[in-house]
Amino acid sequence: MAVVRLKAGHVRPVWAGHPWVYAQAIERVEGGATPGGEVDVVDPHGQLLGRGLYSPGSAIAVRLYARRGAAALDGNLLEERVRAAQDRRTALGLGAPETTGFRLVHADGDDLPGLIVDRYDQALVLQLGTIGMKLREVAIIEALARVTGATVMIDRTSPNTARLEGFTPARGVVRGDPGTTELRFRERKLEFRIPLELGQKTGFYFDQRPLRDRVEALARGRRVLDAFAYVGAIGLRAARGGATEVIAVDDSVLALEVGAEVAALNGLAERVRFVHGDAREELRRAGRRGGFDLVVCDPPKLAPNAAARKRALGYLREIAAAACRATRPGGLLALCSCSAALGIDEVTRALALGGGDVGVRPIVVERLFQGPDHPVAAAFPEGLYLSTVLAEVPRA
Repeated sequence: MAVVRLKAGHVRPVWAGHPWVYAQAIERVEGGATPGGEVDVVDPHGQLLGRGLYSPGSAIAVRLYARRGAAALDGNLLEERVRAAQDRRTALGLGAPETTGFRLVHADGDDLPGLIVDRYDQALVLQLGTIGMKLREVAIIEALARVTGATVMIDRTSPNTARLEGFTPARGVVRGDPGTTELRFRERKLEFRIPLELGQKTGFYFDQRPLRDRVEALARGRRVLDAFAYVGAIGLRAARGGATEVIAVDDSVLALEVGAEVAALNGLAERVRFVHGDAREELRRAGRRGGFDLVVCDPPKLAPNAAARKRALGYLREIAAAACRATRPGGLLALCSCSAALGIDEVTRALALGGGDVGVRPIVVERLFQGPDHPVAAAFPEGLYLSTVLAEVPRA
């Protein structure tokens, strides 16, 4: 077994439960480690810290999947981990008839680093994030089939991720009907149909379910603006919650067309208006027209890494300023970040600075994060990537 020996001073995070070993933390690699192969990670004294999969071309050189013993990541262990992940979701009430779409496997959070699996009723969408998981692709598909009984599996691995890890992604249907063209599922009894050509993430943002639940609970009697709406799932929940008016804005024509079809499917076509355009400009326009009672701003990923953090903070501050103006005095504003580099503190700061730029002092009333089907190890702060601040925009 190949061994990765850590430098002194880099042991504590891994010992405490952090699942990543950064390349800069490695003293040396012994025993002929190969890309995607299993390696034992040890401290400077040779004490075993865990076993993981090796990615020599990545800044994250090892992702741990086991802490004790010498378990091989074979078909049996993969099936055991997938079954445990499914049981975890079942205990949360996911997979019941009213909600058949959710994240089934959340990489490190389910001790399957480099593997994302989203369930869309009888279809599974996979993303393989490391060369190690790619080498185990067949075993992964077989384990998923045995545990879930899914009839269709689709690979939506990011080409950029695959290139960085040194493999070619499969992309498309890898099991089941090759003529599959859409993903069907329910969320809180709402029916969704998402065509495969709509390429965001695996097809839907399951991680924002807590925000959608909250918006539906708050929407009654309010005018709602859903900015950066994608297919308008937040706006749909606001409409069902009793909003008097809902506008969903996005720059993707296809996403808006899908959103309008979903609205019609659920009898909400007359209650949500889908607008094609720049969400920032729509926020400014709303501010000039008197604003909305509830504004949601969920922009795309702004800071994919720490290097982009400063620029992303400035952009989020601009969005916050426009959103504050678009919110009526006394109304509510939800500002989101789906970048781990912009956590809850950074989102709160951007809101404070953006509000100050337009002469208001937002008051934070609630904080939300990714849903429970996106679990995070306590020792892994990077895993908490989705942050939302819900604030009141006070009257002058």
